[in-house]
Order: sequence, then structure tokens, then C-alpha cells
Amino acid sequence: MDTSIGKVAMDGLWHNNTALVQLLGLCPLLAVTTSTVNGLGMGLATTVVLIMSNVTVSLIRNVVRSEIRIPVFVLVIASIVTAVQLAMNAYFHGLYNVLGIFVPLIVTNCSIIGRAEAFASKNNPVRSFVDGLTIGLGFTIVLTVLGSMREAIGAGTLFSKAYLMFGEAARGLTITLIHNYDGFLLAILPPGAFLGLGLLIALKNLFDRRAARRVAERPEIAVTAPLSTG
Repeated sequence: MDTSIGKVAMDGLWHNNTALVQLLGLCPLLAVTTSTVNGLGMGLATTVVLIMSNVTVSLIRNVVRSEIRIPVFVLVIASIVTAVQLAMNAYFHGLYNVLGIFVPLIVTNCSIIGRAEAFASKNNPVRSFVDGLTIGLGFTIVLTVLGSMREAIGAGTLFSKAYLMFGEAARGLTITLIHNYDGFLLAILPPGAFLGLGLLIALKNLFDRRAARRVAERPEIAVTAPLSTG
């Protein structure tokens, strides 16, 4: 499969965004995005798994028989998730405790096995790396934006508990948007996640329709090939 790097990147970040278009990985998306830091941490962990699994699957694609490819892919993904889980527990223990069961459950994220089967198993390691990176970044952006929205509306802050990811030096990174704010509980509860995700999907569809309308209204420029005088 010969796909340009630019198209692969745009598909991952926008046109084929995991959360806004494919609607995959919604369990962690809706469960952990109660704050900016939670969303960012979960997104980055998923991105690392996507990159490593895509590249590994691409490297072994020619030596794995088609009859056993799915079990092999799942084994590869599970091994990588275990390594990421142990690393987070060692170096980001506070954040790991907050994210809880959703870190090992990255194994069940349909987007990861989906990219391994649909893309990495048919492309070289470079394209597979770009696909994993951009799919992961697109997912991370949605998690971070949704987490920021819910934290801002629900608690009136941004980057609360940033030290869980960035260390003790980041304790002063918390931004208080509204002082003496009592909070809006609905934004923090699961219904707030559904409402926020629905709003993000609606905004993306609006941007896509406006972009398609501009392209349709753009005057076409006729290009005439020069006549041969031979």
C-alpha cells in the first residue's frame, strides 16, 4: 500500500481521527478526561503503544503467517502495554494511580489492533511509525481538549495536579480561571464527557462542511496543454 506521508499524517490527525471520526477508544476517552493532565497522560501512553506496536508489526509482517496474524498482533500489543504500564508505575506513580485500570486496558483499545491490521501489516516501518504517531497525537489532542473543557467548567481550573506528570516543579502550573468557584458537577460526571465529546464532534463536522463548501465555490482554473509543433 503506497500512501504518502502527508496523507497518512492528515488522516491520523484530522480526517480519520480515532475519537471524532472512527469513535474508537471511547472507554478511556470518557472515563479519564476529568482533567487536562489525566487526558494528556492517557493520550501519550496510548501514543507510545501505537507507535511501538505499528513499527513492530510492520517489521514482522512478512514472517507472520496470515492464519495467526491476529493472535501475534495481540501478543505484541499486550507486551508493549505491559512495558508502558511498568514504566508509568515506576516514573509516574501518582498519575498511574489516578488512571488506574485504564492503563492496562489500552490492550483492548480497538484503534491499536485496527491500525496494526489495517495499516502496519501492509506498510513499511516509516509509514507505520507516522501512522502510529499521528493517530496517537490525534487521540491525545481530543483527550486533552475534552479534559480541559471538563476541568475548566467543572472546577474552574486548568492543569490541576500537573506535578503528577511533570514533577514537583510543576505544582505552580495550575491556572485558576474562576476564583471562589463552587464547581459544576455535571461536567466532571460521565454525562459531561458525553456532552463534551458530542460538542467536539459537532465542531469538527462544522469545520469540514465549511471547508467542503469553500472548495466547491472555488472557481476552477482550466489548464491547457501546449500544442506540439513537431
